[in-house]
Amino acid sequence: MESIIVIIYLAVAIGTIAGMWQTFVKAGRPGWEAIIPIYNIWIMITKIEQPGKDKEVLHLILCLIPCVNFVGWVIVNMGVAERFGKERSFGILAIFSFIYFPILGFGNARYTPPVTSN
Repeated sequence: MESIIVIIYLAVAIGTIAGMWQTFVKAGRPGWEAIIPIYNIWIMITKIEQPGKDKEVLHLILCLIPCVNFVGWVIVNMGVAERFGKERSFGILAIFSFIYFPILGFGNARYTPPVTSN
């Protein structure tokens, strides 16, 4: 029984990592950045925010505070979903990362960078 649980866990983990890796590649970042804890959150935040909006640090802090991090993670992934041409509400699916990231990474979603105003 334990071996079945381990196999399911590994399949979910590998699927999540592969999907996140491919999502980063689609966003123009090296895939290895997806597997570095905290750094990967920072990269996702910087890929969704307009430069100079000063929300990046707030979103990172929200993602690092225990119990609040769930809300921060969903907020960040709502922005990620939007950048990939999905509805913001699609970002709620990020609570199921093993579904969310493979859909973005291996699906037909295309990354659109934030509009910069000069």
